[in-house]
Amino acid sequence: MLELLGEGNAAAAVGLLTGIMLGLAARLGRFCTLGAIEDFYYGKNDLRLRMWGVAIGVAVTGSFGLMALGLLSAPQTMYLGFTFTPVAAILGGLIFGYGMALAGNCGYGALARLGGGDLRNFVIVVVMGIAAYATISGPVAYLRVWLFSQTPNTGPTPGIAHSLSSLTGLPAPAWGILIGLAILLATLLPARVRASKSTLFWGFVVGASVVLAWAGTQWIATTGFDGIPVESHTFATPIGDAIFWSMTASGQTLSFGVGSVAGVWGGAFIGSLIKGHFRWEACEDPRELRRQIIGAGIMGVGAVIALGCSIGQGLSAMSVLAWSAPLTLAGIMGGAAIGLHQLIAGWAPAE
Repeated sequence: MLELLGEGNAAAAVGLLTGIMLGLAARLGRFCTLGAIEDFYYGKNDLRLRMWGVAIGVAVTGSFGLMALGLLSAPQTMYLGFTFTPVAAILGGLIFGYGMALAGNCGYGALARLGGGDLRNFVIVVVMGIAAYATISGPVAYLRVWLFSQTPNTGPTPGIAHSLSSLTGLPAPAWGILIGLAILLATLLPARVRASKSTLFWGFVVGASVVLAWAGTQWIATTGFDGIPVESHTFATPIGDAIFWSMTASGQTLSFGVGSVAGVWGGAFIGSLIKGHFRWEACEDPRELRRQIIGAGIMGVGAVIALGCSIGQGLSAMSVLAWSAPLTLAGIMGGAAIGLHQLIAGWAPAE
């Protein structure tokens, strides 16, 4: 089957199917990074943040379950395959979070809203993708490499579970499953969370999409011969990949990232039709458009520095318990808090 379909096309199919799950979660389950942060900081409501907790718990438990079964090789994942750079993780997260607040969405959220007909988010998607590519291999790359060199890891696997394993002798998959279950238990402790079927269901769907992406790309990498990377969802570089592929498809093969981007957009489109929320929208305020362009550009840079966006580090890297994940996620929340404060309260001193 793999020979017939082609390894790149097979990876894109994995990205498409699991991306549709994420797109549906965004539109039907209201799974949103910035929305969860806004609810927590300003609405005093942590339900959407706890949906994130469910997703992380499922993703961690499932990913380390794959490792225990020999279906996922930790060193082959990007987040455990590169050396851990704490400064890049924290600073990249802060930059990304601040840009996310200015733009009003992360890359994943922008794709989901674009699927609902909001053309303002088309600008965010395009600018973020170009900014990410400019930081990876464009003019900004020289400065990035000089400040935050990202090199393949040759030492011990830079993961929380793997570090605990080296200290205790208990296998890393066992530690990972225990940590994942502990995250789930802590998230589900309040009865109001357990009573919210939407929170439980869509949190599970998001976590499962990450696990299935790991499993699918690992199978292709193991079975095939083209060196397909083992990866899961992230939405910075793949958006740039999708833009690049759309211009050069005749000379390029499909990839997981391109399929993932298309899947989120398609899933969000289907979800918006199911909910009856699809409608065309455009930006009427030049100041809003300027803010979104600046925020999207900042997000693209921050995601590359941190080696992942809110989904890439907050879910995919967290699912394999990379040391960078909690630092980047904390940075994203801090950067978003700064950006939201600027937008809502401004910097003028209180009288």
